[in-house]
Amino acid sequence: MKTILLGAAACVALVGPALGQDAPKKHRETLEQRLERMERTVRDQQNEIHSLRTQLSGETSAPAAAQAPAEPQVTAAQFEALQSQVYEQAAAAKSTASGWWNDTKISGRMYYNITNVSQSRDHVGQAANGTSFDIKRFYLGVDHKFDDVFSANLTTDFTYDSGPASATQLYLKKAYLQAKLSDAAVFRLGAADLPWVPFAEDLYGYRYIENTLIDRTKFGTSADWGVHFSGKLYDGVINYAISAVDGAGYKKPFRSNGIDVEGRVNANIDDFTIGLGGYVGKLGKDVEGISATHTATRFNAIAAYTNDIVRVGIEYFLANNWNNVTTVASDSADGFSFFGSYKLAPQWSVFGRYDWIKPSRDVNAPLKDNYFNVGISYSPAKIVDFALVYKRDKADNGFLSTSNGTIGGLAQALGSNGTYDEIGLFGQVRW
Repeated sequence: MKTILLGAAACVALVGPALGQDAPKKHRETLEQRLERMERTVRDQQNEIHSLRTQLSGETSAPAAAQAPAEPQVTAAQFEALQSQVYEQAAAAKSTASGWWNDTKISGRMYYNITNVSQSRDHVGQAANGTSFDIKRFYLGVDHKFDDVFSANLTTDFTYDSGPASATQLYLKKAYLQAKLSDAAVFRLGAADLPWVPFAEDLYGYRYIENTLIDRTKFGTSADWGVHFSGKLYDGVINYAISAVDGAGYKKPFRSNGIDVEGRVNANIDDFTIGLGGYVGKLGKDVEGISATHTATRFNAIAAYTNDIVRVGIEYFLANNWNNVTTVASDSADGFSFFGSYKLAPQWSVFGRYDWIKPSRDVNAPLKDNYFNVGISYSPAKIVDFALVYKRDKADNGFLSTSNGTIGGLAQALGSNGTYDEIGLFGQVRW
């Protein structure tokens, strides 16, 4: 087309003198304008074809105007065949990329230590004393997302039983179906995190060293079987959670005559967090053939300041009839935990914690427990932590069941006591 137009312009230029002096100049300018306009039209069509081909093929390229002139236009049949081929390739690529594995995550976490333990009861050493390597916990989790609303989680809990069985035990820590309708409405059905203990663990930051206050002293647990609802409002300033569970913990899923309820609400303002929580129920002991005389209740409160350098907080609890659901006598308990840490360098931190507990204010009022730990931690990688730690627990005038075993001396005997000392290397690996 361009060649023909140029030839026509040349012919006009040769014939022009025969038509007079003024006409050739005027006519030549008109043809040049038409020629430029037609050339622009051809370039625009070529660029449009090239842009359309680029869009259909899914390729990213420079703006069409900067590309070299495209090939001549394809026929309608060729264009439809190319379009069909592009759609088929896109569908195949999407099918390959959307396999189930792309929506499934595997996670794990292990708590371990190499320590020396020295425990005594009324100044008599215990058989478990000595040095050893111990794996406290090993969690392995699988999380699968079905779509933007539904997902499922399965998390196993491995622990070593140091009792008569002397074997590794496997539990289901979590096994739930989740429906996330929005950030403010998340439902879970099955075994899932309870509102308080995991929340307190996040603020404490050193779960691999020790369980938090009520988890360490058996006045609460971290997960249970039931229906769980949680959410957050105002960009996470307000968070809440509530669970209706069977009350016996994640290791004992079974039927009971009642439903236990645990809840929490907390506010996060900059680096400050304030939380309140509570529990009410029979702790899974309201079953056929057993008389559940009392209802166990618990009140929780926590306040903490946390950032990348400093972590400091205090936790408090008050429980009624926690260990007396099936007894005639009623009882109460309370205690607090103060914790803190400071980052000395990007990979080094120092930390400490102190717990004070009155496990039985009515039945055995003299019984009390004092616990503390201090240490320094090193984090060579995001998934690895090491800590050199010293822990000491002392129970006076009775026994207290803890995450480190039963601490104390002869129950009800004034002046009796038991101690637990542990020193060594603690660590965690997580992914």
